[in-house]
Order: sequence, then C-alpha cells, then structure tokens
Amino acid sequence: MTTKKHNFLKKLKSYLPLYLMMVPGAVYLIINNYIPMTGIVIAFEQFNYGKGMWGSPLIGFKNFEFLFKTKDAWVITRNTLLYNIVFIVLGTVCAIAVAILLNEIRSTRAKKLYQTTILIPFLISIVVVSYLAYAFLSTDSGFINKTILPLFGKEPISWYTTPKYWPYILTLVHIWKGLGYNCIIYYATLVGIDRGYYEAAVIDGANRWQQVVHITLPSLKPTIITLTLMSIGRIFYSDFGLFYQVPMNSGPLLDVTNTIDTYVYRGLMSLNNISMASAAGVYQSLIGFLLVLTANFVVKKLSKENALF
Repeated sequence: MTTKKHNFLKKLKSYLPLYLMMVPGAVYLIINNYIPMTGIVIAFEQFNYGKGMWGSPLIGFKNFEFLFKTKDAWVITRNTLLYNIVFIVLGTVCAIAVAILLNEIRSTRAKKLYQTTILIPFLISIVVVSYLAYAFLSTDSGFINKTILPLFGKEPISWYTTPKYWPYILTLVHIWKGLGYNCIIYYATLVGIDRGYYEAAVIDGANRWQQVVHITLPSLKPTIITLTLMSIGRIFYSDFGLFYQVPMNSGPLLDVTNTIDTYVYRGLMSLNNISMASAAGVYQSLIGFLLVLTANFVVKKLSKENALF
C-alpha cells in the first residue's frame, strides 16, 4: 500500500507542471462553458426579470412550441440544415484542394504570401464583409450591375429582392471567408507527412495525382473526420452575421436566408422573449449532441482508430 502511494505521489510530482499549465484553461471552461449551463432552466420557464432565473414560474415545454408550431418552422429548419451540409462538403473540398496546392509551392516567400492572402478574409469582420458584398451587389451602384452585366448586354438585377440568387451568394461568401482557417489546419497536417513516402512513390513511377490519392488524402483522413464531426455538432447553428448582415435583413429574401438563429433574433427583437430564445438554444445543442454521437458511432464502425471517442 505504501509503495502504491509512493508511486502515485511520484507521478503526481512529475506531472505537476502539466497540471499547473492546465489550470487556466480548465478555469476558463468552467466559467465560460459549464456555469452558464445552469441557464438551461430558463427554457422551461416564463422568465420574469423581477423574479429572476430561479423565481420565474415553470411552464414545461411550452417555449418549445414556438419553434415547432409556427408556420416558419419547416423553412428555418430546412435552411439551417441544407446550408450547413453544403458548407461542410464544399468547404472541406475547397480547403483540402488549396492546402494541397500550397504544399506544392517550393518558394518559402511565395508560400507565406499565399497563406497570408488566404487567411485575411477569415480575420475580416462580417459587417465589413456585408458592405463588400453590397459594393458588388448594389442595384444602383454595384460593381456587377454597373460593370460586369453591361459587358454581356444584360439588364441590372435587383439582387436584394431576388431570392433565387442568394443560396449561391451565401455559399460563395461563406467559403471565401472561412477557407483560410480550414486550409491552414489541413496544411499543417500535410507539412507533417514524411517526405519519404512521396520519394518512394516517385521511384515507383507514381504521378502527382496518384501521390495525392494514395498518400496525401489517406494522411489527411483523421483531420478530415475530426473537423467534420465538429462541424456536424453545430449543424443546427448558423452564422448569424452571414444570414442577417450580408443580405442586409432584406424582407423579400427571408425564404432563403432565414435560419433558426436569425428567426430567434427577430422574435426577440419583436417579442423580447428570452425563454423562447433559451429553448431554441437547448434544442440546437441537444440535436447537435445527438448528431455528433451518431456520426462518431458510424465512424467508429467504419474506422475505429479515427473516431473521436
């Protein structure tokens, strides 16, 4: 017994610096992520500012009826899911393609220049992005209406009142803005691949495409699975700025730009119903959690070593 205790204390002492390094992160997670979870109770209350979170009357699942009984429930759920599925698929493909292209560049200076250029959109505020989009799409003075369309003899398009174009516009803006971050993650994985594999492939007569298919993509598989699972966990959430700021909150575009997050925000602005917003957050979190478990279960069945848990 004494020997076990001595070994435990010895291990604790050897790992003590690591535990101390962990403390700030753990404190941040507890304060920022776990303590606020007590607010879940608001989703089941008729929240009253005077009575507070613990004094407000409980009303069960009535707040959730707002999301499921409204005529817009199908539209906002459809938009949130379909946009996120497209974002995950196209975003992953584009990020991997750009990361592979970056990895093929041999000039260090050129590589740093391209990395910086690709990452800049990710660092730009979505408000600035919305005005950049407006500079292109404005009916009266937009670059497309005033410069591009006249070259082809086309009439100006009222972009902010024509819904059919916006699924493509939002997808393009999202990929352009988020490409740099995901690309850097994949590129960091590519840098760690042993160059000996590629040298052996060249000796065996493999061309560039064969090297990508048989070496690069299999090496990226764990990273792709991890990032995809994380994205699936937030598939019921949407980028509020993208769907609210970029379309300039245009009424005619609501059928194709309204998601759960923007719908709840508009509901809060008109009804000031915090309980309803909390119910939407619980609903999104629960569905996201179940989707992560399901996706991880599927991955575990197909490739156990690549599962998150």
